[in-house]
Amino acid sequence: MTYGHQTARTGTMIIIKEGQYAYCIIGDRQERNFGPIGINGGEVLTIGYDDLTMVVSNHPLTKIKATGENMLAHARVIEEVMKEFDSALPIRFGTIAASADEIRNLLDRRRGEFKIALRDLDHKVELGVKGTWVDMGVIFKEIVKGNADIREMKEKLQNDATVKNIPKKGEAGKLVEAALQKKKTNEAEEIVERLRRTSVSYKLNKTSGDNMFINAAFLVDKGREKEFDNIMSDLSEEYKNRIKFAYAGPLPAFNFVNIIIYPEEWEK
Repeated sequence: MTYGHQTARTGTMIIIKEGQYAYCIIGDRQERNFGPIGINGGEVLTIGYDDLTMVVSNHPLTKIKATGENMLAHARVIEEVMKEFDSALPIRFGTIAASADEIRNLLDRRRGEFKIALRDLDHKVELGVKGTWVDMGVIFKEIVKGNADIREMKEKLQNDATVKNIPKKGEAGKLVEAALQKKKTNEAEEIVERLRRTSVSYKLNKTSGDNMFINAAFLVDKGREKEFDNIMSDLSEEYKNRIKFAYAGPLPAFNFVNIIIYPEEWEK
């Protein structure tokens, strides 16, 4: 299928071919229709080769914008597929094939890689955990109390608040920043230590702002989700006056498998 678009300035008709937008790969031999749940409401179908299948929807062969809405739709399709399949390989956002034949050829060429990845993710889900400190005033007091260099610098600045001490203020800021990062690392390790016993693997991602100290993803066997949930409940209760946890899942395992298909690979 092709789309016609006429420019207002020149009246020239630009023909845009339709491609196949890719969400994930599953192990299946049957054709499926997951309904109109894709990006821009596209009908989500499958294109398979032997016992491997790619989940796709029709989309023009143009670059897709990485908007929050589009990225959320991409993830939601994979989450829907995960309800029926114990293993789904997420494909990097924005991947579009020109035809079904290109998809089948790719599934054939990379069959070994995909089969191993599906096996590694079999019956597993990703769970996300973020932790933010509730009261940063308390955290900074703890930092000052536990760091002699910062205490000494603070006292000097309090005793002499002249303009001459502007460089010292900068130095003090660097000391506090280093101490804050160390505190984040230490407290993140404490939370990970409690959770990693129920997980197959975990990954620490970047945090944002001074108050977030952990942003982690855990790969967990579906049979141990409840155990993980219980530990999270215990942590939330234990640290309720200190930490606010954000707990999400089950999620597509983007942190552990994110299939990348470069444009030139479709053409082989």
